[in-house]
Amino acid sequence: MRPALPIPDAVRDAVNGNWVDNSAPPGWRPWLRLSRLDRPIGTWLLLLPCWWGVGLAMMADRARWLDLWIILACGIGAIAMRGAGCTWNDITDRDIDGAVDRTAKRPIPSGQVTLRGALFWLAAQLLIGLAVLLTLDGAAIWLGVLSLLPVTIYPFAKRFTWWPQIFLGIAFNWGVMLAYAAHRGGLDLAPIIAWFGGIAWTVFYDTIYAHQDIEDDALIGVKSTARLFGADTHRWLLAFGVCAVILLAVAISASGVGGAGWIIAMAGLAGFAAHLVWQLRRLDLGDADRQLMLFRSNRDAGLILAAALCLAGIV
Repeated sequence: MRPALPIPDAVRDAVNGNWVDNSAPPGWRPWLRLSRLDRPIGTWLLLLPCWWGVGLAMMADRARWLDLWIILACGIGAIAMRGAGCTWNDITDRDIDGAVDRTAKRPIPSGQVTLRGALFWLAAQLLIGLAVLLTLDGAAIWLGVLSLLPVTIYPFAKRFTWWPQIFLGIAFNWGVMLAYAAHRGGLDLAPIIAWFGGIAWTVFYDTIYAHQDIEDDALIGVKSTARLFGADTHRWLLAFGVCAVILLAVAISASGVGGAGWIIAMAGLAGFAAHLVWQLRRLDLGDADRQLMLFRSNRDAGLILAAALCLAGIV
């Protein structure tokens, strides 16, 4: 059984003891929840591919002091744009969220935030993201503008395809190309291959997440890879995990790094792969709490790889 939440109006899958529910002023809580600041894992999963991109760029070129700002800017941008994306998602899904037990207490379906208020909040977060984006290289700015297309489409994907996780992956891993371009002034093969590897990783972790809602989704007709894979989920996740690791290995090699840098990067990728194997071995399709724990653990998987790539770009 899931333990009782200490805050009556807290969203069901919020992290117990999070700062929004326990420390933020009550009047701000609905807005911060709308941005998912009570659940930071999504920000991490948006941020980590950005840091992969910085690492790949440093491996292809050389580390610069500017990279410190790119790393920080990606962090600020990830908070703002993840918040904007979640706000947009909740605006488009307000009727669906009200019919799903896990999401019924989200700010819009619960009446804590009006639709007009949510639109103003969306605009404010987009302006913060734009301000950060404008500090980067021109190529990165254009990639940031283009990223709005998959972000806009994603909330509707579960209405017309069984593969909405791919659309999420397209949006969430866009940062690997943006951050790479911020360092190098453009793209080449390495970040594009890494983007595809990140998409495979997203299908892996978000399918685990989607299994929490599989019964409610079936009742209201929402599509997902969790419903599509069903009892064969472990086999499918193994395939996507292998694809992610292979594509990321190719991306590392395509960066041109050699010697100690290559060894460090591949060691980080091995750690990333081992974490995915651990998740597969622990996954129980009948245990929603386990699924949520494993989904959140992907922060650690991504951090292992991000740290290794950045270190490989320094040595």
